Amino acid sequence: MYPPDFINLNNPPPDSVLNAKFLDADYLFKQGVAFFQYIFRKETLTNLNAIILLLSLFFLTLIFYCAVRLFEIRRKEHKHLEHEIEEYAQRQGEREKKQREGESVSHNERWRKVLEYLFSVSSTDWRLAIIEADSMLEALTDQLGFKGDNLGEKLKMATQETFRGLSSAWEVHTIRNRIAHEGSLFEISQHEAKRVIALYEQIFRQYGYI
Repeated sequence: MYPPDFINLNNPPPDSVLNAKFLDADYLFKQGVAFFQYIFRKETLTNLNAIILLLSLFFLTLIFYCAVRLFEIRRKEHKHLEHEIEEYAQRQGEREKKQREGESVSHNERWRKVLEYLFSVSSTDWRLAIIEADSMLEALTDQLGFKGDNLGEKLKMATQETFRGLSSAWEVHTIRNRIAHEGSLFEISQHEAKRVIALYEQIFRQYGYI
C-alpha cells in the first residue's frame, strides 16, 4: 500500500495556478516547433504572401500618391511665385512711371490748374495762371508763419535766411500786381508767363508745396 502523499506519475495533477509547465524548456521547445511548422505550411505561406502583396500594393500606392501630390504642390508654388514676381515687376514699373510723370505734374490740384491756364492758347489764361500761382505763394507764406494783411506785407517780414527765394518771390509778386492793376492792358507773352511760373515752381518745390 502506497503512502497517502504518493503522486501517480501516469495521471499527474492539473497545472498549478502559476502554470509551471510554461517554465519547462522541453514544453517551450515543442511549442516553438509547432508554431514554425504552422507558419511554413503551404496554406499559411500562401495567405502570408497574399497579405504581404496587398500591403506592398497599398504602401506603393500611398507613396505614388504622396509623390504626385508633392509634385503638384511644388508646381503650384512655382506658378504662384512666378505670378507674384510678375505682379511685383508690374507694380514697380507703374510706380516708376508715375514717379517719372510726377516730376513734371504735381499732386497739388491748384498747381495743376495753374499749368492748365499756362498752356492755354489764351493770353487771359496766362495772366490767370500767374494770379493763381501768386495766391498759392501767399498760402505758403501763411503756412510758414509770416504775418500781414497781404502777400506784400508778409514778404516784408521775411528775410533771405527765413524765406528761401525771397528775391524771386518779390519779382513774380510785382508782375502779379501789374496784372491786377492793369488787367487786359498788361501784355505778356506765353514765353514770359512760363518764365514767371517757373520761378513760382522753384519756390514751391523748395518747400515741398507741390
